Amino acid sequence: MTTDSPRPKKLCFVTIGATASFDALINAVLGEAFLETLKSAGYTDLLIQHGLEGEKILKEFKLDTSQEHGIRVKGFAFNKKGLGEEMRAAKGGKDDVEGVVISHAGSGSILHALRISVPLIVVPNQALLDNHQEELAEELAAQKYVVHGKLNTLAAAIAESEALRVRQKAWPPANSGHDPSGRGLAGIMDDEMGFVD
Repeated sequence: MTTDSPRPKKLCFVTIGATASFDALINAVLGEAFLETLKSAGYTDLLIQHGLEGEKILKEFKLDTSQEHGIRVKGFAFNKKGLGEEMRAAKGGKDDVEGVVISHAGSGSILHALRISVPLIVVPNQALLDNHQEELAEELAAQKYVVHGKLNTLAAAIAESEALRVRQKAWPPANSGHDPSGRGLAGIMDDEMGFVD
């Protein structure tokens, strides 16, 4: 007689940040194709930091019982203590499998996930004016620190994050003297903040 032991927890943590709503990202991660992709990749849990406006989307999703994917879906508006606990949960522990963080392209969220060294999919919020998020996501993806996700291709980004996990670089990067862009993260941040030499 064999007994099925429960699968180890593998968490996909999604954050939209604290300053702007990002309903499009919440809808994308609750979509059937994305949930099927999570299940196929061995994920057991989806945790969404949805802000105040996204709570309605999550409640409507939970009322629709037609979407059964075997993924436990939970959410919360904000955590006044920050998102470190949730990001570390995605990193996995002794009994859990390392998951992924999907984040808006805010620099604070990105840096936090990179410090923890958890695979990170960065999705710029296209609804923002003067959108610096796209540039930051593109540059960090070009340097192979993150996966640059797009709302319509998030399922593919999960597969890319599995490849990122294999080649995950430590953060901050070692001062090897080799930077393909020649500017490093400090240079990118200086450009984005408008600082000039």
